[in-house]
Amino acid sequence: MKPTPPAIICIGRNYAAHAAEMKGDLPTHPTIFMKNPAALCSNGDDIVIPPICMEHGPQVDYEGELAVILGADCRDVPREAAIDHIAAYAVANDVTARWWQKQGSGGQWIRGKSFDTFCPMSEPVDASTINDPKHLTLRTTVNGQCMQEGRMADMIFPIDVLISELSRGLTLLEGTVVLTGTPAGVGAARTPPRFLQHGDIVEVDIPGVGHLSNAIKE
Repeated sequence: MKPTPPAIICIGRNYAAHAAEMKGDLPTHPTIFMKNPAALCSNGDDIVIPPICMEHGPQVDYEGELAVILGADCRDVPREAAIDHIAAYAVANDVTARWWQKQGSGGQWIRGKSFDTFCPMSEPVDASTINDPKHLTLRTTVNGQCMQEGRMADMIFPIDVLISELSRGLTLLEGTVVLTGTPAGVGAARTPPRFLQHGDIVEVDIPGVGHLSNAIKE
């Protein structure tokens, strides 16, 4: 198990096609929410669907994402200096219980995103090994079937913008993880929906950063 980060800050609707498939407008400012740091787990760990997520039918979804780990406390970071505050990158899966995200928590997303094991993350790679994160690509599969393919260049708010904006008037502590958003192809937007179930294998791959593979358990 990785050290528990001080915070996991997440960005929603950061790809136009994903915003559209979820019937959302394009944001004019980053859509920000958080995950409980205790949700973190590692490559190879099981994603465990708790009984509370079975009360309203199948609802647990995958969201492959690029994770950014900050290397020092930072506040009011100018955009041109933002990348210098990144210590490492990793592959992440923003696992989501859709009923608890949409209906069960008064319009707030945090609970549906924060159940135990709902934040698998690969071993970080040093930021110096990534020349330009905009050139990275992401692929998510379930049982070998491709569900998501995305390019970091398609983010509505690039990584430097996110760090600069998040740090305005707000101290981001060393070790904070920023999940930068997911591309189109999530299970909730499919017809019929493709929610995760016992025995599924979810894999997220970002060449040059890492690979993440987790089995689903109930």
